Amino acid sequence: MNTPPPPRTPARSLRTAVLTSVALLLLAGCSGGDSSLGSGRGAVDGADTAGLKVALITHGGEGDAYWELVRKGAEAAAAKDGVDLTYANDSDPAGQAQLVRDAISDRVDGIAVTLAKPAAMKAPVAAARAAGVPVVGLNSGIDAWKSQGLLEYFGQDESVAGAAVGDKLNGLKVKHALCVIHERGNVALEARCAGVKKTFGGETENLYVEGTDPEAVDAVLTARLRQDPGIDEVVTLGAQFALDAVGSVKAAGSKAQVATFDLNNDLVKAIRAGSVQFAVDQQPYLQGYLAVDSLWLYKTNGNVSGGGVAPVLTGPAFVTRTNVAAVAKFAAAGTR
Repeated sequence: MNTPPPPRTPARSLRTAVLTSVALLLLAGCSGGDSSLGSGRGAVDGADTAGLKVALITHGGEGDAYWELVRKGAEAAAAKDGVDLTYANDSDPAGQAQLVRDAISDRVDGIAVTLAKPAAMKAPVAAARAAGVPVVGLNSGIDAWKSQGLLEYFGQDESVAGAAVGDKLNGLKVKHALCVIHERGNVALEARCAGVKKTFGGETENLYVEGTDPEAVDAVLTARLRQDPGIDEVVTLGAQFALDAVGSVKAAGSKAQVATFDLNNDLVKAIRAGSVQFAVDQQPYLQGYLAVDSLWLYKTNGNVSGGGVAPVLTGPAFVTRTNVAAVAKFAAAGTR
């Protein structure tokens, strides 16, 4: 999911071009068959699939910890498969759309894309399809990937995840939950809070903040907590916002607890310390890995995960103080 950092300037075409022994074997074994762009022909019908070019294009921002996990997973799959991987990102939907068009012009063999703002991505995705480039989705857009003609989707059903959080809050006897949305119009974030409201028996309130301005986030959240001492739970939609919320709760003199979606190493430490109750892990490393690997499998063997009709779910999984040790070493290594 999905947390844009302060800069809004697109980070363009960050190439990782990793060729492993797998690629060398493919180069040695292939006889230079037709590898026409996006034809869908793989090793099963004689196409040359060595050194496939894949573009991963997200709505995340440069240096964001969450998207670094997605990228690491994608790079691991690229290394395994001998894929020439380009990672590009822009938190502005128009900029992200242009990155997709750039990838088509670069004659990539496949595109993995997030659909945080599905309407903005409809035209460039259609252009990719018209050019014969297979496209898969990840992280955002679970309700839009099929209608836009994507082959596959890898991510969390945010409505289901939100509903699970609502149920958990009921079990914790929460009365008034504040759901903090850090990016207006992001369909995944809106779905999370809507899911919480659907199942939570207490009062649910959405608080919109500008996620690219940490000081503003702290000021708005602190002010709301001071205004209403009855708020006893803050639910954030990104790991770094949970850590910020811990500070806001203290500054406001509030007794509210903090829970969050998404996970990183600092958040693991906070759960262990008890300052954050739990996190909902959608496994971003896995999303990046599966998205790239799926395109390689499609081009080399015609495989389509989920049969093209069902998403491949990577979450939700709850990480609490009782089970956090099981993921702590992976978080410390930068893969969870």
